[in-house]
Amino acid sequence: MQKNRRKRQGDLKRKELKPKTENQFDYIRTIAESDVTLCCGPPGTGKTAVAVGIACEHLLSDKVKKIIITRPVIESGRGLGFLPGTFDEKIHPYLVPVLEEMNRRLNEHRTKDYRSKGLIEVCPLEYMRGRNFHNSFMILDEAQNCTMEQLKMFMTRIGFNSKAVINGDIDQTDLPPHLRGALQECINKLDGVEQVGIVKLTEKDIIRNKIISKILRALGN
Repeated sequence: MQKNRRKRQGDLKRKELKPKTENQFDYIRTIAESDVTLCCGPPGTGKTAVAVGIACEHLLSDKVKKIIITRPVIESGRGLGFLPGTFDEKIHPYLVPVLEEMNRRLNEHRTKDYRSKGLIEVCPLEYMRGRNFHNSFMILDEAQNCTMEQLKMFMTRIGFNSKAVINGDIDQTDLPPHLRGALQECINKLDGVEQVGIVKLTEKDIIRNKIISKILRALGN
């Protein structure tokens, strides 16, 4: 009864996930077949959209009990405690792109309701240490801004019956030069590991305004 009610409520004005390119189809297939999926690609290729879409489908069908969303918080040498407002107000700006996509997949009312019930948890990467997430769909967005230590920490939080998707654009990082490259290094080292999937999206997968592809080519990315 509860499962069916969740499906009905989630279906109200929500947009279902459909792959728009061959590589996006491969991305979806890889997530389905793997415990951990690492995906890299330029802006507009659906890295976040696909991960969020599948996470919502898993939640609505009771394949997982909750969704965990995180992003590295990049600030000018200060932690979240220095930012004004409540915890949610501090972290909200960093998660806006993910939450907007979630509103499309569930609708805004369902997203707020699921967050209030703990079915969707926004957890800053810096606050995940020491926790384990069972029966969860975990999303690490903008992972190009993670250090190797942060990536290791995130992946070791994966509990039983859980999936994790790590995505980012290796050509766009806000880290200082000496800390960059962890996502690419992680992809290289984990390629071929059982139950770890690697997906690379390209300019051909950009589904936003076509001007993005032209800009990226002109800038040499």
